[in-house]
Amino acid sequence: MAAGGEPCRILGIDPGSVNTGYAVIEALGSRLRHLESGRIAAGNGAFTDRLRLIFDGISDVVDRLAPAEVAVERVFVAQNADSAIKLGQARGAAICGALRSALPVSEYSPTEIKQAVVGSGRAAKEQVQHMVGLLLSLRETLQADQADALAVAICHAHTRASPIAMAQRTVVTRSRRGRRA
Repeated sequence: MAAGGEPCRILGIDPGSVNTGYAVIEALGSRLRHLESGRIAAGNGAFTDRLRLIFDGISDVVDRLAPAEVAVERVFVAQNADSAIKLGQARGAAICGALRSALPVSEYSPTEIKQAVVGSGRAAKEQVQHMVGLLLSLRETLQADQADALAVAICHAHTRASPIAMAQRTVVTRSRRGRRA
């Protein structure tokens, strides 16, 4: 976690087995600044090759932009099991790309992300894209993967800036540890 007066660089990841969105922002209190965002195009080749591209792509982003924290969207349960498994594996490759540098990783559900960015957990994708652009003062049209990764990073920035939200996260962490002990 960055010190009180220093911005914190956050890497947001929207995992996908064909395209994985990534975004790096700086957060200082409620102020957010876009540094870089895009997609890692894994394509439709052999699945293990795609996982390697995702891992390498996230590793490269981490090496170049040096985020302090990582936020990733939790897997949305797909309609078929094969898609869900592939998405989970792509997500794992992306997380491992960040963990290679021992970065802390936080996870957020799609509902939590939409709530943090739009104010409604049931917001449409277009609303999320629009609000991401407004919150970061972006003029260009965002790709869906890029906008989703930015939304994940923004969600984490808002959560880490809120003493109440962080206190709730701490309580959950403590209670989980207590149950395992």
